[in-house]
Amino acid sequence: MPQDISLPTTTLNDDIDQGEPQRLAAIDLGSNSFHLLVANYQNERLQVVARMGEKVQLAAGLHEQGTLNEAAMQRALDCLGRFAPFLKDIEAANLRVVGTNALRDADNSQTFIERAEAQLGYPIEIIAGREEARLIYLGAAHALAENGRRLIVDIGGGSTEFIIGEAFEPKALESLRMGCVTFSGRFFPDGELSEKRMRRAELAALSELANIQRPYQRLGWDDPVGSSGTIKAAASVLYAYGDAPQEGVITRSGLKKLRERLLKCKQLDKVELDGLKPDRAKVFPAGIAILCAVFEAFNLTQIRFADGALREGVLYDMAGRNSAEDTRSKTLEMLKRVYDVDTRQAENVADTAARLFAKVKQPWGLTKQQGHYLKWASHVHEIGLAISHSQFHRHGAYLLEHSDLAGFSRPEQRLLAFLVRAHRRKFPLKEWQALPAAQQASSAKLARLLRLAVLINHSRPESAPPLPDISIDGAALTITLPASDEPTLLSTDIEQEQAYMAAAGFTLTVLE
Repeated sequence: MPQDISLPTTTLNDDIDQGEPQRLAAIDLGSNSFHLLVANYQNERLQVVARMGEKVQLAAGLHEQGTLNEAAMQRALDCLGRFAPFLKDIEAANLRVVGTNALRDADNSQTFIERAEAQLGYPIEIIAGREEARLIYLGAAHALAENGRRLIVDIGGGSTEFIIGEAFEPKALESLRMGCVTFSGRFFPDGELSEKRMRRAELAALSELANIQRPYQRLGWDDPVGSSGTIKAAASVLYAYGDAPQEGVITRSGLKKLRERLLKCKQLDKVELDGLKPDRAKVFPAGIAILCAVFEAFNLTQIRFADGALREGVLYDMAGRNSAEDTRSKTLEMLKRVYDVDTRQAENVADTAARLFAKVKQPWGLTKQQGHYLKWASHVHEIGLAISHSQFHRHGAYLLEHSDLAGFSRPEQRLLAFLVRAHRRKFPLKEWQALPAAQQASSAKLARLLRLAVLINHSRPESAPPLPDISIDGAALTITLPASDEPTLLSTDIEQEQAYMAAAGFTLTVLE
């Protein structure tokens, strides 16, 4: 039966007719499992129509040097092939495919992504650890009816996320490099299961936790909650053996009994417990070692399972995109405050860029979503000034690419960083060519529009000035400037811009 899940009051985007259901989908490319969630969105609710999950163990295919092997990539591609039939007729704007720790770590992840995108026909985003944590919290928080401050723990295949939050707002986000697949290969490589190896895994997890233990305890929480496979499996096993006060609850004493049962198995391939699915058995002890360390570090007496995690969070986040609830816009507003951006100048450049975009959108084949990136880049193009006036476009690009920006995937941050890097001086051909091939043509057009918007507002006026006459012939731009007996700041700037564009292979013609 389809399952109804409540949503906050938001709109999916400006173009949606709320009378018609919208088909949304999320694919979570986890380090242990891949998950597909498809739902209809209507009247502020999600009706889940399809769920699929498969143990792919992508992280197990990572060599020590950080390369994802062919066998792991093929397992992943085979799984995506089975997901593909559920994605028919879903618009690209209504689907997100997100990769997590294993794809963050693999130095050849782009090779896999290109193959997977060719098979699915949709783009794949690798998300940063803290962005993964934010989305997990969003999914878990919507699955919980109670209010109060929560600690959310999500033990994955390659990383474990820790979030403290209230209602739907996270207060602290962290992603630590420990997971049931990676710890299984690290501490139980030959399959032997012993007290010594179990304790070594727990101590390694405690070492990772040491950096967040005190700040998290200072923040405090009322309700510790766990999400995803390891904690769900642990709760299921404890309930099956009668070691839980109620279904979905893990106590300290119950966890101790579970640990003892695992050690009696002596080998990973002999782990068989009531309530435990066979496909999780070999990585389950490593997950329990991490969970034991979490109980020890945070002095927990119990934790309960919440049926909501990354894929649910992705859908909730999608429902708020391109609206007043878009986390990305909120993130950039925060960034502007942190780096003391000149708000008036940012708004003037954004206004000019929007008018330029409206002129060229149709002939240049640009999309509304691409217009959002132009707007965002306009608002933060000067954040690098907080570091230095010299080469501030480079500083700004570095901050945007390497900061943890809530709501943005890594490819989105890379595009935003490129636009800021390209907004002045020589056009950065090397950085442009490093973008995905399918993105290069549109990103160059957006960068050219941003450059013009900045030049038109170079004198830092009180309000955005009128646009000069602009015409388009293919990819070429022609600007007609007002006649003047003396050179003006704009005419001088545009003359230099002609040279920059010619050097990069673009055509900019100036008429008077």
